[in-house]
Amino acid sequence: MAPKSNTAILAFEDGRVFKGRAFGATTTVVGEAVFNTSMTGYQEILTDPSYFGQIITMTAPQIGNYGINEEDIESDGPKAFGFVVRELSPIVSNWRATHSLGEYLEKHGIPGISNVDTRAITKMIRVHGALKVCLTTEDISEEEAIKRAQEWTGLDGVDYVKEVTTRKIYQYQPPADTSPFTVDGTKLYPTSTHRTRLPIVAFDMGMKSNILRQLSYHGFDVTVVPADTSAETVRALDPAPLGIFISNGPGDPSAVTYTHKTIAELIPDYPTFGICMGHQIITHALGAHTVKLKFGHRGANQPVKNFETNKVSITAQNHGFAATKEVLESCGAVVTEYNLNDHTVAGIRHKTLPVFSVQYHPEASPGPHDSDSLFEDFYRMVAKHAGIES
Repeated sequence: MAPKSNTAILAFEDGRVFKGRAFGATTTVVGEAVFNTSMTGYQEILTDPSYFGQIITMTAPQIGNYGINEEDIESDGPKAFGFVVRELSPIVSNWRATHSLGEYLEKHGIPGISNVDTRAITKMIRVHGALKVCLTTEDISEEEAIKRAQEWTGLDGVDYVKEVTTRKIYQYQPPADTSPFTVDGTKLYPTSTHRTRLPIVAFDMGMKSNILRQLSYHGFDVTVVPADTSAETVRALDPAPLGIFISNGPGDPSAVTYTHKTIAELIPDYPTFGICMGHQIITHALGAHTVKLKFGHRGANQPVKNFETNKVSITAQNHGFAATKEVLESCGAVVTEYNLNDHTVAGIRHKTLPVFSVQYHPEASPGPHDSDSLFEDFYRMVAKHAGIES
């Protein structure tokens, strides 16, 4: 569904302007321009809280052909600020669909633009970096749109985690499915009757729903806590946690200093696993730091190599910051994995503590399942530390 005016403007801070066809909500937004190379999964991408503050360009040529359903969302609604596509499918063809993409974005106040050269936009971001951008489906001038893009503060140094984290502590309730599935020959069940359930705490930095499903399926009873929860509060929880998990999330990881402090206090006593933003939080908790990448990694086709196992995995990634190898190694960590596209750090483990993290999404959704076994690795680590037969 298109707004009243059928024209949309995508204006970058450097003065470049793309005009196209409007869809979704009638509004004006500013954010960071990024691109995603996934061939499918636009619904999960839009509802991933890690995209808070960003306007996403999809590189796949046609988007929206299977519509939107209520089962595959990764949070309580879209978190991206805007959406850019080459062609918006004129029809929806999926028996599960309840909305078209345009209807869904309109319902949630998100603007979209189609009929623009997404290849040119992607190449521009690769050359010039993640630029500030304004997307408008309202009747404003190109000059005004450029001005709004230039005036936006950007993501550097900004704590967006506080905008998307849970507001209260809660126990995750797994689905009532009792069907087993197998990972590396191990049968796993989503219910508590077939495997020793291990209580853990999950720090919600902007957590996707499939992370909680995966943790539960792999044998964990999960207490979800806000990002600013103190170490004292975690230690006092009932049931007492046996491990710590730190999720993905948006914004600059260096700005989330309160979680750095808490994790630094907890990791000497608890097995800890972090993904994406969680990986970056562990990096800071160890005393290292992160740097902003030129245009980041976003897509379900990012190759990563583990140099301890020589295994290459195709991974789902969504981040604009990365850890630095030299400082990490001076802080007691071993870099275990690298992104094969640009050789940035993609995984670490601590030399002496049961702590590891990866700069990607092993739960995918959307994406490949190559790294699903990392949840099983975490289960074995927590069980071993607790002296429980796994």
